[in-house]
Amino acid sequence: MENQKPVWSERMKHLRKSNNLSQTDVAGVLNCSQAAYGMYELGKRKISAEKLLTLARYYHVSMDYMMGLTDKT
Repeated sequence: MENQKPVWSERMKHLRKSNNLSQTDVAGVLNCSQAAYGMYELGKRKISAEKLLTLARYYHVSMDYMMGLTDKT
C-alpha cells in the first residue's frame, strides 16, 4: 500500500494526457516548475488544496473527482 500513488496524482496525469498537454504546460497553470509538477504526478510530492482546486477549475471537473471521491467529472 505504501507504494500506491494517491488518486489525485493519477487523475492529474490522466487529465493532462487526455488534453494533450505537457507537464510544462500544466506547470505554467500552477505557477510551478516542470520538475515540481512531475513530482505531483508521481505522488512523491503533496499538492496543496489551492493548486488542486486550480486544476479542477482548469479542467472543468469537481474536487470530488480530483480526490477520487467520485468517478463523475
